[in-house]
Amino acid sequence: MSVLRHARPQPTTAVPEREPASGAAAPYAPAARLLAALRITTGLIFLWAFLDKTFGFGYATTSERAWVNGGSPAAGYLQSVQVGPLESTFHAWSGAVWVDWAYMAGMLGLGLALVAGIGLRIAAVSGTGMMLLLWGGAWPVAREMSDGTASMSPNPLIDQHIVYALVMILVAVCAAGRTWGLGRYWEETPLVRRYSWLR
Repeated sequence: MSVLRHARPQPTTAVPEREPASGAAAPYAPAARLLAALRITTGLIFLWAFLDKTFGFGYATTSERAWVNGGSPAAGYLQSVQVGPLESTFHAWSGAVWVDWAYMAGMLGLGLALVAGIGLRIAAVSGTGMMLLLWGGAWPVAREMSDGTASMSPNPLIDQHIVYALVMILVAVCAAGRTWGLGRYWEETPLVRRYSWLR
C-alpha cells in the first residue's frame, strides 16, 4: 500500500506591473497607471503654458502678446505680483530676456520630461525650485496685498505650485515614467546607467 503525498499550493502575492527600478518604489498595476496619468496630465499643463505663451492661442495669451510676436512670456506674471518679499525683485526682472528664456525653458523642459517619462529626477528638483519661486510670487501667507487690499488667499500655505511640486516629486520617486512613458528605455541608455541621477 502506497501513500500519496499531495503538494500544498504555495501562497501567492500580488506582483507589480513591472520590475521596479533600483531604489524606486514599485506601484501595483492600477496605481502605476494612475501615476502615469497624473504625470502625463501635469506635463500637459506645462506644455500648454509653453505653447500658449509662445504662439498666443488666445487663452491666457493673446496673439499680439505671444513670444513669437515680441511679447515677454514672464512679464505678465512678474508684473502681477503685488505681495511678498519677492515683489520688487520680480518687478525688476519683468521684461528681462534671460528671465523669459529661463521661464520658457523651464515650462518646455518640465512638460517634455513629464509627458515622456524621462529625466523625472531632474524635473522634480528643477521643477520644485521653479514652483517655489512662483509660490514666493503668489505669497499666499499674506492677508493683504502691498496696496492694503485683501489678498483673498484661499489657503495660507498650499496653492497649485506646492501641489505641482509634490506631483513631480511623487512621480520621480515612484519611477512613474516606466508606465506609459519612455522611462524604461531611458534608464537603459549608457549615459543614464552611468549617471543614475539623470533618471
